[in-house]
Amino acid sequence: MIPSTGLLIDTWQNAPSLWQEQLPRPHHSDNKFSRGHALIVGGYPTTGAARLCARAAARAGAGLTTVAVPQVAWPVYAAALTSIMVQPLDRPDDFAALLDDSRYSGLLIGPGAGVTRTTRERALAMLATGRPVVLDADALTVFAAEPAALFGAIHGPCILTPHEGEFARLFTTDGDKLARARKAARSSGAILVLKGSDTVIAAPDGRAIINSNAPPTLATAGAGDVLGGIILGLLAQRMDPFLAAAAGAWLHGAAAAEFGPGLIAEDLPDLLPGVLRRLAS
Repeated sequence: MIPSTGLLIDTWQNAPSLWQEQLPRPHHSDNKFSRGHALIVGGYPTTGAARLCARAAARAGAGLTTVAVPQVAWPVYAAALTSIMVQPLDRPDDFAALLDDSRYSGLLIGPGAGVTRTTRERALAMLATGRPVVLDADALTVFAAEPAALFGAIHGPCILTPHEGEFARLFTTDGDKLARARKAARSSGAILVLKGSDTVIAAPDGRAIINSNAPPTLATAGAGDVLGGIILGLLAQRMDPFLAAAAGAWLHGAAAAEFGPGLIAEDLPDLLPGVLRRLAS
C-alpha cells in the first residue's frame, strides 16, 4: 500500500518505496528483445535533444533503442551514437512501416522534432498504435491551437511531460500546481508530468505523486530530454506508466544530485547505472 502524505487523498511524496518493486531488472533468461525496444523520433537540424533522450532510454534498461531521423540527418546521428540504432526516414511511408513493427514497445516524439505538421501527424500515428507513448516539447506545442485533437487521440498509455510554458499552451493555468496537474490529467486522459523543482506526476483517476529530489543543477539545457528518455526506457520494459513516470522523475533527480555542481545534460545518462545499482542492493 502506498503511504499517504496527508496532503490530499491519493497524493504521495515520491520515493523508491512507491515503485521499486516494479522497477524492471534484467533476468538470466532475458535477451535484448525481451527487455523492450524504445523508438524515438529525432529531428533536424536540432539533433542533440533526441540523442540525449536515446542514451537515457538505453541507460534506463531498454534492450534496444532506435532513433528514426530524416535522411539528411542520418550521418549526424550515426556518427554520435554507437549502441543506439539510427533508422533513416527517406520515403513518405517509412515511418508508418516502423510503427507496423510491434516489437517497438515504447514510443517517444517531441525533443528537437520541430513544431511542424509532420510532428503532429507522427504523434497522432504513435497514439493510434495503442502502445505506450511519451509526448514532450514540440509534440505538445504543435497541438497548442487545438488541444482537443490531441486529447481525443489518447486511447492507450500516454505520458505528457510539459514544463510550465508548454503546459500553459494546452491547459488552464488556474489553481495551484497540484490541482492544475490533476485537472490536466483528467481532461487529457494521459499521465501528466508537470516538470519543475517540485514535479507533479498526475494520473487521470486522481492519483498524484510529488517529486522533490531535483537539485537546482537540473536547470540546464537538455535535462528535460534526458527525463523523457528515462521514462521511455522504463515504459519500453513494460513498467506501469504512472509508476514509470514517478520512477523516472526520482532517478533523474538522484542522478543529478550524484554529480553536483557543473552538471550538464550529457552527464545524466551515465550517472544512472550507479543510482540503479544502489537501488538494487
